[in-house]
Amino acid sequence: MEAISYERATDVATALRAIREPGAVFIGGGTNLVDLMKGGVEKPLKLVDITHLGAGLDAIGTLPDGGLRIGALVRNSDAANHALVREGYPLLTQALLAGASAQLRNMATVGGNLMQRTRCPYFYDTAFPSCNKRLPGSGCGAIDGHNRGHAILGASPQCIAVNPSDMSVALAALDATVHVAGQDGERIIPISEFHRLPEDRPDIDTTLRPGELITAVQLPPPAFAEHAHYLKVRDRASYAFALVSVAAALQLDGTTVSNARIALGGVAHKPWRATIAEQRLIGRPLSDDVLREAAAAELRAAHPQRENRFKVTLAERAIQRAVDVAAGRGGAHPTGATI
Repeated sequence: MEAISYERATDVATALRAIREPGAVFIGGGTNLVDLMKGGVEKPLKLVDITHLGAGLDAIGTLPDGGLRIGALVRNSDAANHALVREGYPLLTQALLAGASAQLRNMATVGGNLMQRTRCPYFYDTAFPSCNKRLPGSGCGAIDGHNRGHAILGASPQCIAVNPSDMSVALAALDATVHVAGQDGERIIPISEFHRLPEDRPDIDTTLRPGELITAVQLPPPAFAEHAHYLKVRDRASYAFALVSVAAALQLDGTTVSNARIALGGVAHKPWRATIAEQRLIGRPLSDDVLREAAAAELRAAHPQRENRFKVTLAERAIQRAVDVAAGRGGAHPTGATI
């Protein structure tokens, strides 16, 4: 094993200085990074421990406009069970509790969750020589290989991997913003612009600039607490990643949809905001026919691979089911159950 240096940063300024060293990476909970290091996918020369930064990075609090600020170092379990999250943003609570195991949620941080890398086996296993995400220019082994769990939307000839985060899907539906600090100061990134589609650079997952640190996630004032549901469809209910997931949040005027937010997970390189389905629902009375039409319209752009054509139908039905439950038209749907 190669030598790795370690520094515990005590404030944001110290962390930003330390990360400028060649080969330095931030480490919080380490639940993804350490796995990648064990497998030889990531080979940092220095770990910058950011778990003791203070400055409210481990706190949750309300904003002047009534929204919510969640510090980047808040543990996933703490975020999921915080009263302000459970009451105002139940969609986020459901998504967080659908991810990983209780032990991992107790370690993983909100910032780290945003930075999760794909679980594509061609990326994770260095024995596979072809992975443009791991080795740019080497090809994509999944396109002609095993691709049952891969992307059906927004992929490119360079990469068909999917983003694994449940939390990010809920944040996409809730129009969150990601707050970051860097050498050039602070900036705010809409969650819709934080993760990238692969295009010709699948090795770059996010729009973070080199050396930037996530400090917080902010949510707008609660607007979808009454009608929200996170549905995760997976091969097994025990700690599996989503084949398809749906974060659905509605505002209803009687049976008419006055506003809708829908995002999909497990189908693209980033959380996929289902804007076409949203537009087909808004202003219309909710019915089975309207739901089928909206879901089919969203998936019309799908380009499945040889082994994952089933995901198109699965995603359509998952959208219908999640919206049904959010609207109170369907019974409670256990997370991870099949459709």
